[in-house]
Amino acid sequence: MENIAVPVAKDEENELPVPEIWRPVFCEIVKSFSNKNYLLKSTIPNVNSLSISDAKYIEDYIESYGEELIELPSETWDSSIYLWMGSHWNVIVDLWTLSEGLSDLVLTVKVYEVNDKYLFNIEMVYVP
Repeated sequence: MENIAVPVAKDEENELPVPEIWRPVFCEIVKSFSNKNYLLKSTIPNVNSLSISDAKYIEDYIESYGEELIELPSETWDSSIYLWMGSHWNVIVDLWTLSEGLSDLVLTVKVYEVNDKYLFNIEMVYVP
């Protein structure tokens, strides 16, 4: 899964749909989380590993939510957004669970453009 940077809008005024080029990466992140792999040692290209404390926080938050996280369906992209913040993009991905479908949970990630590639820094999973 090569992640060469194709131009992504740097719009500080408008929330935009998550770019197609990033979607497979978010799918891999959520697939890992749904398999209870919290990416302490990320094997997903250009996705930073989580610290032990951040991974534990995400695991605990998902567990306390009380529903089984599932892989992202295509409908995720109907409501997930990103916004340029001047030095990176903030991305909010809506998460899905087995029993509720679209859940209240979101995944937040900062995406940086570094050496013609995108670098993904997982921030948090929570209910906004």
